[in-house]
Amino acid sequence: MILDDSNLSQLIAKADGYQNIEKTEQLQQTSQESNDSNSATSDDRSGVFTELLGQLSDHDAFTFGAYHICDLPKIYIDDGFDFYWNTEQAVASGKYIVENHHGHKTILKASTHEKPAIDLSISNLVIFEWFALFICAFVFKTVSNKYKKNPGKAPKGFQNAIEMLVLFVRNDIVRPNIPSRKAADTLLPYFMSLFFFILTMNLTGLLPGVHTPTGAIAVTATLAITALFTINITAMKISGIGAWFKHLLGGAPVWLSFIMVPIEIIGLFVKPFALTVRLFANMTAGHVVMFSLIGILFFFNTIALSPAITAFSLFIYALETLVAFIQAYLFTVLTSIFVGLAIGSHGDHEHAVEVSH
Repeated sequence: MILDDSNLSQLIAKADGYQNIEKTEQLQQTSQESNDSNSATSDDRSGVFTELLGQLSDHDAFTFGAYHICDLPKIYIDDGFDFYWNTEQAVASGKYIVENHHGHKTILKASTHEKPAIDLSISNLVIFEWFALFICAFVFKTVSNKYKKNPGKAPKGFQNAIEMLVLFVRNDIVRPNIPSRKAADTLLPYFMSLFFFILTMNLTGLLPGVHTPTGAIAVTATLAITALFTINITAMKISGIGAWFKHLLGGAPVWLSFIMVPIEIIGLFVKPFALTVRLFANMTAGHVVMFSLIGILFFFNTIALSPAITAFSLFIYALETLVAFIQAYLFTVLTSIFVGLAIGSHGDHEHAVEVSH
């Protein structure tokens, strides 16, 4: 077959067109693969923050830093009482399943995919609460034995530091804010326990590998609930039931009770709610900032930022140490103020009688 010049030119043009199409498709494919690779890398890097911040949440096993120490028992009350030594045993029973979200395991009922009605499981944070309780008990037992051994000797060293904190709580927190001296001295063991327990949990949470129990809202809410009962029971005991109900009027006339009573009742629960959120937010914020700073190193994948991030992390760590003391003080002093406000003028009268005698 003989091709003239025009046909030959058409064939060459078509061949060039096919080659251009193939090159374009190859470039598009390469670009798509590059975009997919960059997207995957970006997702992996952004996942660093989720992984690090996930360490702040509770865990179903006792972990110390990155080390898994042991599994913890699972206790559920839902259509009966269920006890399992670990999560695997609970799943093997067929009644429960595990939903894993960023390393945090959630136990759900297999039938409804809902959480059990009551979860009494021992968690990682409970272990560190017990650890704080053990430290408090050990410290006060040691100091008490020194006082018993040398009753007339002036305290020194660590014993003197503990005495200074005890006197600070009594003389600068409890007695100035609770007008009834009898109520103040009666509640002194509660306020001592509250201050030192919160302070110990805050400080132990700053140790490497240790979780901060006060960074869990369930812990701070429980502490606030104890404050709620202490405030109102003390007010009823000192002022009387009638005076406590009269206090719900807020000093307003009886005909405004339909407005004042609901407001005062809301106020009864707003106070412990404020205690809960304040302690939880302040103890969590510092950890979030520190983990975020560490995550920046992995996100940008460079050590050039390490000097600045290390310096700023040390500053945040020192600030968290200060916040640990401040938050223990604020929780205790606000609770004592709320007790004093609940007692009201009756406590002032009682205090005046005590002073006159």
